[in-house]
Amino acid sequence: MPTPSLDADENTARYFLALGAAAAGLWSDLPQELQQTLFERAVLLGQQSERDENLREQLAKFLHDHHERTR
Repeated sequence: MPTPSLDADENTARYFLALGAAAAGLWSDLPQELQQTLFERAVLLGQQSERDENLREQLAKFLHDHHERTR
C-alpha cells in the first residue's frame, strides 16, 4: 500500500481546517444538539496529552466570547 504523499496530508489538514472554520462561523445558527455533539467531538479530538485537560474550558470560553447564542 503506497504511503500518502505530503501533498495529500497537507490537503487533508487544509480540508479539516476549512470545515472547522465553517462550523465555527455558523455556530450560533446550529441546533443546540448539533453544537453539543460538535463540541464534545472537538474536545475529544483536540486533547493530545494531559496538559490539554483544560481544553474543554478553553473551547467553551472561546465559543462564549465569539457567539451570540453562547453568551
